[in-house]
Amino acid sequence: MTENEISKQIVDAAYKVHTTLGPGLFESVYETVMAQELTKRGLKVVRQQAIPVVWENVHSVAGFRADLIVEDKVIIEIKSVGSLAPVHRKQLLTYLRLTGMK
Repeated sequence: MTENEISKQIVDAAYKVHTTLGPGLFESVYETVMAQELTKRGLKVVRQQAIPVVWENVHSVAGFRADLIVEDKVIIEIKSVGSLAPVHRKQLLTYLRLTGMK
């Protein structure tokens, strides 16, 4: 399954979750429900995956944690905020750079 095919499933699942539960819940609630919905659709989902930071050949497992990684190809970073800030985009771009994912 390609990243685009996975992403279509993710967007569909996110729409279903959001229209059913609505806004205003904690990110952990949306994370749990999204993981369940994507797993129900037959996708492999890993929650709170540690993303190590490598500095001078030393791996630090205390780097970052991605909310969800789907099929080892797509990172989902869940936000429950009124609007996204520039730091949110930069956070995800850093995750992508550190993991080598597209």
